[in-house]
Amino acid sequence: MTAPLDGVTIADFSRVLAGPLATMTLADLGARVIKIERPGAGDDTRSWGPPYAESGMTTYFESANRGKQSIALDLSDESDRETARAIIARSDVVIENFRPGQFSRLGFDWAELSRRHPRLVYASVSGFGLDGGADLPGYDFVAQAVGGLMHITGDADGEAMKAGVALVDVLTGKDAVIGILAALRRREVTGRGSRIDVNLLSSLQGALANQVSAVLGAGREPARMGNRHPSIAPYEVLRCADAPLAVACGNDAQFRKLTRALGVPGLADDVRFTRNVDRVANRDELAVHLERALAEDPAAVWAERLNAVGVAAGAVGTIGDGLALAERLGLDPVWETAGADGRVSRQVRPPISWTPDFDAAPVAPPRLGEHTDDVRSWVEAL
Repeated sequence: MTAPLDGVTIADFSRVLAGPLATMTLADLGARVIKIERPGAGDDTRSWGPPYAESGMTTYFESANRGKQSIALDLSDESDRETARAIIARSDVVIENFRPGQFSRLGFDWAELSRRHPRLVYASVSGFGLDGGADLPGYDFVAQAVGGLMHITGDADGEAMKAGVALVDVLTGKDAVIGILAALRRREVTGRGSRIDVNLLSSLQGALANQVSAVLGAGREPARMGNRHPSIAPYEVLRCADAPLAVACGNDAQFRKLTRALGVPGLADDVRFTRNVDRVANRDELAVHLERALAEDPAAVWAERLNAVGVAAGAVGTIGDGLALAERLGLDPVWETAGADGRVSRQVRPPISWTPDFDAAPVAPPRLGEHTDDVRSWVEAL
């Protein structure tokens, strides 16, 4: 089966995580991605180490750049800008995450590019949009802070915490992919390209789901609750004989199953705990009862028992534990990507499965400027 984006070319002027993650996703779907990088330095994340992979590249850079070609161009040089313009002329999509206005000042203004190439899809990724927030530098950590994610993350009596990964960058990258795919589809109908703008703050707010809805719909500002859920109980980490266990009961029937499995069925008939709304109101007392029962056995034992009766539960593990679980479940979570020089890079497999599947020979993340000659020859062949 032909890859969904076979024949689509992406001119990738982005760096760090949100933009590169978007273009890596497009590469996974079969697009040709040409990554334009600064000579001598390249993408910022090429220097964000340790840790380093066996290839010598940082694992951060490798996490968002497989399947791409790298060309080193100095965009302050007119000759290299001309090469960049030639790449764009042969591309379906251009994506950039320069400070708002900077890419245009370099000679790559959307209005001019769309006039010359009316089918071009032009995607910009910024921290806080192209208007009032244009002058604000955009990093995931700051977006988590000012957007409210840190305010609701961490222990109730502790300080605000960021998520353990650059989650807002990841969300923004996925939003960029959604916009680009939609623009390519619309182009099939209208014959015209589009400009797409995504930014960290808006992507975060779009992902806050029930938490932002509480503010807008009920005027209620959520607070930090550690591992607890504002609207469901039990939905938290509970102590067992040896380790913590994540337990999630999404409805009253599941809670009744939980109490039976723990050997305390009477809790489901206790007026403090019968309905979810009652359990939320009395969650501290409920946790005491549940942890008293859970203390009889290890977390792994309880996880097996609870899952067997339809109650979601799992011991708190490491990322490595998660990969091992995916392997046991037959999800085949790891790709081994190969480079032209024989190097091998281990990558997490894309999360989408296809039936029928398409041929994909995953390619290792490129060395800086690895494909400069190839791309220049492609451009000159016009």
